[in-house]
Amino acid sequence: MGTLIRSQNDVWVRAEDASAIGALRRTAVALAGRRGFGEEDVGRVAVAVSEAASNLVKHAVEGIMLIRPHPELDTAVEVLAVDRGPGMGDVARALRDGYSTTGTLGIGLGGITRMASGYEVHSIPGRGTVLGMYFVAHDSPHPASLASGVTRPIGVESVCGDAFVIAETGDTMTAMLCDGLGHGGAAAQASQQAARIFAEHAETDPTPVALLERIHRGLNHTRGGAVAVARVDRAAGKASFAGLGNVSAWIVHQDGRQGMVSVPGIAGHQARTLRQYEYTVPPHGVVVLHSDGLSERWDITTYPGLVTRLPSVIAATLLRDAGTRRDDACVVALRPGV
Repeated sequence: MGTLIRSQNDVWVRAEDASAIGALRRTAVALAGRRGFGEEDVGRVAVAVSEAASNLVKHAVEGIMLIRPHPELDTAVEVLAVDRGPGMGDVARALRDGYSTTGTLGIGLGGITRMASGYEVHSIPGRGTVLGMYFVAHDSPHPASLASGVTRPIGVESVCGDAFVIAETGDTMTAMLCDGLGHGGAAAQASQQAARIFAEHAETDPTPVALLERIHRGLNHTRGGAVAVARVDRAAGKASFAGLGNVSAWIVHQDGRQGMVSVPGIAGHQARTLRQYEYTVPPHGVVVLHSDGLSERWDITTYPGLVTRLPSVIAATLLRDAGTRRDDACVVALRPGV
């Protein structure tokens, strides 16, 4: 049995005033305790999260933070700190202890990253910064950092109608994203049903189109939705894809992106003949799936170095810049080459 990575009920917390710092620290400490962290490791998490949240409050534009169990490893904690500016022109310089800047995460960035078990930063002047970091207890394994995703519900909803699951087996990664029709509880019911079906059959169904067909049949008593299934063979550098409805799928590299083709319809209700397409994934390429809660008008060439970052940092950056508040949103990133 391989590894299953599932979407969570991601709760993004605004970090725009000092009261958020303590709340974020307490959330991180409680989660680390539930993950089995000892006192010293919990202390590392508390200090790093407090410092990152403080910098968002002091220096960020629209700073938000996500604290959650690491999607690839249930003994680890993941933290994403995201803002819309002012960004940093020289991240390496900002990582040096004692360096001070008015840019987001400039003060204390070196200390923050030193306390984390792993981290990556992507920053563009004028557009903002995304810091992704994870924490593991002393002598615990580290996550593979091959695949991740993030979700965000529409407006003030507490439940996201989009969901994803990623199955990893050997050199193969298979991802499913479902955008439940509409939003709220009924949309979430459809997407969670798709996730259950996928998780049960990801290892036994031979192809993405077979999985898609099974999900299509299994959503007939729900509101339905748009569904995409992508399977990446890391050793061969190949991707197989089958989609139904309005889920965007891309093979992304530093010089641009290639779209993958879905057929029109609504999973669970109406569909033309389902089809599967084969693609080549270039070295250092990334497979990205996202719901229509994100605009397709993002240009990877305007994000220098982003395709080399952690999948969670890629997903969070695209959610920040292409996401719309008028719909639930979900982004999945698979990084087959390491």
